[in-house]
Amino acid sequence: MKTFAPLFFACTLLLTGCSATMTKDECRAVDWRTVGYEDGVAGYSGERIGEHRKACAEYGVTPDLDAYRAGRAEGLREYCQPRNGYRAGVNGAVYHDSCPADLAPAFAEAYDSGRELYVRTRRVTDAESEIAHRRREIVRLEDSVTRKAFVLVSETATAEERAQALVDTKQAAERMGRLKSEIANLEKDRARYQQELDAYRTMVAAVY
Repeated sequence: MKTFAPLFFACTLLLTGCSATMTKDECRAVDWRTVGYEDGVAGYSGERIGEHRKACAEYGVTPDLDAYRAGRAEGLREYCQPRNGYRAGVNGAVYHDSCPADLAPAFAEAYDSGRELYVRTRRVTDAESEIAHRRREIVRLEDSVTRKAFVLVSETATAEERAQALVDTKQAAERMGRLKSEIANLEKDRARYQQELDAYRTMVAAVY
């Protein structure tokens, strides 16, 4: 039996935006049962054969559907194990309910556990991203306030320019105050999300 295909990690239809083609030589010399097996063991959905059909039609080659389906069914039995379901969930992949009925429940349960870890991790990283975004904005506002300060003390600035600089400085200060308040709230959220993530990771570590 072949080992789990590395293709799953690099490019799988469980993930969106991934395409596949076959060359002219591959289409004419392919063993469709082997192709089906490799697609199954990589966790591809049933729509994968459509891509092969489209790629090979240009060369006048039609897939052997029976051989492909038999190979894919065999490959799916290797792929549809809990460890792979968990890995798919952790990676944020989409599960297309392609596993056979006898293996689907355990696979889906493991996938859901991995997906939950993915979601909890994203909560932390999203909060960190929002905090970083606001801190960058504060830096930009501080630079703006510094520039406006030069206008306020400039002997060449007009009264209108000084008035506008004063308004801009006030608005920037108010915006920085709101941003700092938002950062404080986001930091509390991030701390809570991190605690929840750590607890969940500890819980699933014993299983996966």
